[in-house]
Amino acid sequence: MLNNKVEICGVNTSKLPLLSKEEKEELFVKIKDGDKEARIKFINGNLRLVLSVIQRFYGRGETADDLFQVGCVGLIKAIDNFDLSQNVQFSTYAVPMIIGEVKRYLRDNNSIRVSRSVRDLAYKVIQFKERYLKEYGKEPRIEYIAKELGVEVEEIGFCMDAIQDPVSLQEPIYNDGAENIYIIDQIKDNKNTDELWTEKMTIEGALNKLNEKERTIVKKRFFDGRTQMEVADEIGISQAQVSRLEKSAIEHIRRFYK
Repeated sequence: MLNNKVEICGVNTSKLPLLSKEEKEELFVKIKDGDKEARIKFINGNLRLVLSVIQRFYGRGETADDLFQVGCVGLIKAIDNFDLSQNVQFSTYAVPMIIGEVKRYLRDNNSIRVSRSVRDLAYKVIQFKERYLKEYGKEPRIEYIAKELGVEVEEIGFCMDAIQDPVSLQEPIYNDGAENIYIIDQIKDNKNTDELWTEKMTIEGALNKLNEKERTIVKKRFFDGRTQMEVADEIGISQAQVSRLEKSAIEHIRRFYK
């Protein structure tokens, strides 16, 4: 399990260094001056941050090693783009970068394959929404996004749905303290309701009351949609006999339901 794994990608996570705010600032100044040793030390000093972020992605079918490596890529991107003059803590800036990198990895490696064109459009939508939100303080309407990107509204909805992470039907969505309620419990199955199950059992019970020839005729006539002439040809009797046996079978079924 990820929570209990000590060594990830050859790194003993129990012995990761922890940098103070002052040490981080000092190292970052050196990094901007091109000091490679300071960069390595800064990365190692922030690996605990990567670990804390990837915890939330446990259970997606990816190994801890893979998530950790992807998280480190996000960390390095954050280091490369961080501006010390903005008076923002590095962790505040880095966490969304790491999360974004892991989410992109999970989308691109989804077991449900999504075409490159659909993913590209989805990323354009996401980037547009982020720019709009930053500039206007609210999310744009989907019609506006579609117009700006030159696509149909339906395409926007389709591409955004396509990149969503799949959810297991066995995933718990509620716990009342005694037992879990799972997603599958909330899905209605119109083909296997209690009512239809009972009805099927009743019909089968009625058919079992018929003799073999009557049962065959009823199934072919009312379940397979055959005409009396077709049934007669299939079982080798006259249409008049089929008609007589059908009426007899229906009478037996009526008595059964009474």
